Amino acid sequence: MKKTWLQTSLLLSATTGLLLAGCTSKEASLNPDTGSSKLKVVTTFYPMYEFSKQVAGDLAEVTALIPPGVEPHDWEPTAKDIASVKDADLFVYNGIVEGWAPKVLESAANSKRIVVEASQAVSLMEGAPEDEGGSEAGHDHESSMLDPHVWLAPALAQKEVAAIQKAFEQADPAHKEAYQRNADAYIKKLQQLDENFQTRLKAVKRKDFITQHAAFAYMAQAYGLTQVPIAGLSPEEEPSPEKMADVVKFAQAHNVRTIFFETLADPKIAATIAKEIGAKTAVLNPLEGLTEEEKAQGLDYIAIMTKNLEGVEQALND
Repeated sequence: MKKTWLQTSLLLSATTGLLLAGCTSKEASLNPDTGSSKLKVVTTFYPMYEFSKQVAGDLAEVTALIPPGVEPHDWEPTAKDIASVKDADLFVYNGIVEGWAPKVLESAANSKRIVVEASQAVSLMEGAPEDEGGSEAGHDHESSMLDPHVWLAPALAQKEVAAIQKAFEQADPAHKEAYQRNADAYIKKLQQLDENFQTRLKAVKRKDFITQHAAFAYMAQAYGLTQVPIAGLSPEEEPSPEKMADVVKFAQAHNVRTIFFETLADPKIAATIAKEIGAKTAVLNPLEGLTEEEKAQGLDYIAIMTKNLEGVEQALND
């Protein structure tokens, strides 16, 4: 069950002593005479972790707060997580997805810590309107109607990587050139990924694709496609019967043969619509977190986005 902000506030108050202790331990860990001098980087969920690791190379210890296989939209930090944020030299988050982040950063104050909200490098789009007939779901954030899923467009992912690089340089200016080289090398890979999307989606037969979760608007916009979401920005949102009926009518009218669902959410809604129209279901991965299986296979952002490209291309040519 999702925690309320009252519960979170009580948690923050209860961990004050732990956070104060974390300040002392940080000073020791960064002392080259007593411990590791590597930059301590705390990230939130998978894309922020991956982008930070690519920029860091072997110059920083990068960790992710949200574990593999956990859907990040309704995750809340524990006392240990808050202490890690307190103790970090650099904190990297996307923005909006992590509705808890502003209050945690305020509570776990650290004047020496650098914070980067990577999505601020991008002009955010309005999210898909909530289905008034469905259940209430979404982010506990004043900007919850803005769509945070910028990392799903490779061109915008490049902007997030560049923003993260600047934060690394600010936190550790002695290694500025190395962070620049690392970021440049990774951005070149993202540029190639973007070119692959552009080339392969340019000539598809159809332009509309149906998703269970409204996570792919930036990707659709970048490549001249139209996302038709069953639910809104939160994968937990339950669409109303009217919304379901509208999607079925759209799918039938446009001869849609594939309904996309995602790895970390229940696929039953997508399966219901697919069964109704005689279509198949397929995964379109929003990369909000790797599963243990994906980790075991050595998959990463570029590999999974390539799988997404293959899936969309096939569906739009089916």
